[in-house]
Amino acid sequence: MKVVKLEEIIGTERDVDGGNWTSQRIVVEKDGMGYSVHDTQIKAGTETHLWYKYHLESVYIIEGEGEVETVKDGKVWPVKKFECYVLDENDEHYLRAKTDMRMVCVFNPATTGKEIHDEDGAYQLPEHMLK
Repeated sequence: MKVVKLEEIIGTERDVDGGNWTSQRIVVEKDGMGYSVHDTQIKAGTETHLWYKYHLESVYIIEGEGEVETVKDGKVWPVKKFECYVLDENDEHYLRAKTDMRMVCVFNPATTGKEIHDEDGAYQLPEHMLK
């Protein structure tokens, strides 16, 4: 068993700034759990294009409100505090924050903790997972 404290992650390589967002990677691949857990903050008034081609993601919102638009069908999903949205089909989407948002994001497979989004809005898989 272990306990991970957010205060111990802030300012380390697991504390990532993506411009519209910041994310502290609490559980990552090297922890051996098969998934990763991120504490992510999204800035009010921003729109972020995301497309996790290689990861499934569940997002539980603990502060704020916004909307998710799925690209394939143009459907807009309003989301707010104490709701969870699930990207169960590697959904390409836009996340728009109406207010500052804070969320707990769970990824499968696990991320390394250092990722930032590529030009498609995706996290790449680590080299050892591509083999």
